[in-house]
Order: sequence, then structure tokens, then C-alpha cells
Amino acid sequence: MQEQTPDPRSRYEQALATATLLHDRQAIEAALDRMGAEISKRLAGTRPVYVTVLTGGLITAGMLAPRIQLDLDFDYVHVSRYRGATSGGELEWRARPRHAFAGRDVLFVDDILDEGYTLAALKAFAHAEGARSVSVAVLTRKLHDRCVPGLHADVVGLEVPDRYVFGCGMDFEEHGRNLFGIYAL
Repeated sequence: MQEQTPDPRSRYEQALATATLLHDRQAIEAALDRMGAEISKRLAGTRPVYVTVLTGGLITAGMLAPRIQLDLDFDYVHVSRYRGATSGGELEWRARPRHAFAGRDVLFVDDILDEGYTLAALKAFAHAEGARSVSVAVLTRKLHDRCVPGLHADVVGLEVPDRYVFGCGMDFEEHGRNLFGIYAL
């Protein structure tokens, strides 16, 4: 008899049923309001290239942009280390930004700063392309000491413990990105 593979939807539903809600909609909205005000102040007088880091940063970037009181040039980059898995591998570039970064202020927007390999690569890319300044805004920062040395997010909405988190852009095996809450296993 052939062994059956568990249904990924069932695994997600089980994970959600047993997960801890870390940040609810109200906390997320308040964090996004703070982030928008901080970015508006930090980048005042500029027209930054607002770069969504796909796929995880899509939700955060979409909710954050209207809270920023600046004229923005929108762009995106699609890189992945996870490809549906729960641990990261080698960086895969799927789409590069279409705007030239030379002489521009660049703001990368992502869902989480965990170990930071993806964001470090993106910052290095922007600097190599001649960006005048490079900033990083993340909805969440995971609390641990494994981050790429010297890497930090300039604007952070919320902190999360060193656990597997999902919701609000972050996924559990490609499920749950659209949850308006942040959950931990």
C-alpha cells in the first residue's frame, strides 16, 4: 500500500488552529501608521523608489504606501530563499527592479527581517547600482542574534519572537499570507 502525502491545506488549518496570535489587526494598523509617519519624516524632500519585496512584502507594501506622505515611484523585486519551505536556501532572483537606482533614494519594503540574507543582498544590489541612499522598512523583526552582521531595518513595525511566524504577508507552506493577524507556531 502506498503512503499518502498529507494534504497541505490540512496542515495549514491544523497550524492555524494551534498557533498563537501575536499581533491582531489593531496592532498591525497602528504599526503601519507609525511606519508611514516615520518614513515620511525620514525621506522628506525626496521621491524614493518604493520597492516591494515579493512575495511576502506585498501585503505590507500595499497597506503602508497610502500612509506615506511622499510622492513615490513604485517598483518591485522578486527574490526568494524559501520557495514554499519553512527554512531558507540559496537566493533566487525572479524579477529585478525596472527603475534605475543611480542617484535615487531607494526604500525596500518587506514583511519580516529574520536572518536578513535577502535584504542584505538587495541592499548590496542597490548600492552597486549607485543608489544615493538605501532604506529598509519591515512590518516585523524577529528577535534573535542570527541576523547578517551589520544589517538592520531602518523602520520596524512590530517585533516577533524567534518562532515560525505567518500571516500579513508571511506564509505557512504558501498559505495564510492574507490573514490580518500575525501568528506563531
